[in-house]
Amino acid sequence: MVEQITAQQFLESHGVDGWVTNDSGVATAIFTSGDRATGERLAERIGELGAAANHDADVEVAQDRVTVRLSTHEVGGLSQRDVDLARQITGAARELGIEVDRSL
Repeated sequence: MVEQITAQQFLESHGVDGWVTNDSGVATAIFTSGDRATGERLAERIGELGAAANHDADVEVAQDRVTVRLSTHEVGGLSQRDVDLARQITGAARELGIEVDRSL
């Protein structure tokens, strides 16, 4: 069974620097990709990570950025699944030379 965590617990987790949460139980990060092609490569990698974890992310690719939202529908908010996937997404972005936009 999946257990819900608080937004604070999410934010205090190691490896999710740059992610933000809202009152609706959604964690969001914006990655500055520099160009659409790089953003699309990150989006593809996020899809692979989500499939492997059986936990999908909501991903939007724009001209020079990728917006990622995570939430666990089973609990109506955040769970450890979101923390784990956020860490993996952040790592994948770094491998592509993409940083989290910390201006949120």
